[in-house]
Amino acid sequence: MLEKSERPWGRYEVLQESPTHKVKCIWVSPGKRLSYQRHAKRAEHWFIVAGTAEVTINGEISRMGPGDSVDFGIGVLHRIHNIGNDDVIFVEVQTGTYFGEDDIERVEDDFGR
Repeated sequence: MLEKSERPWGRYEVLQESPTHKVKCIWVSPGKRLSYQRHAKRAEHWFIVAGTAEVTINGEISRMGPGDSVDFGIGVLHRIHNIGNDDVIFVEVQTGTYFGEDDIERVEDDFGR
């Protein structure tokens, strides 16, 4: 079985992983947001499946909903914030050379991590 993890902002499940990529489905609870973060060894593509979110990329905030997608490269600051009343669900595709959870540099975090 692939990895599943509960987080203070919601949860995620790994759908697929290989030496060249990792694919996750991520649920963000209403009112919660992920840390404002960047990665040294991976880029990400997000495809929003459900819910209403604000996505911050290098300080610029965009409103996103089902069918919207966004890409950010290695080293780009990013965050997603659920601004609706239902879970935000998105699929994250990571590409790069390393996909561990320890490749997260948190610049700001609501949960003190």
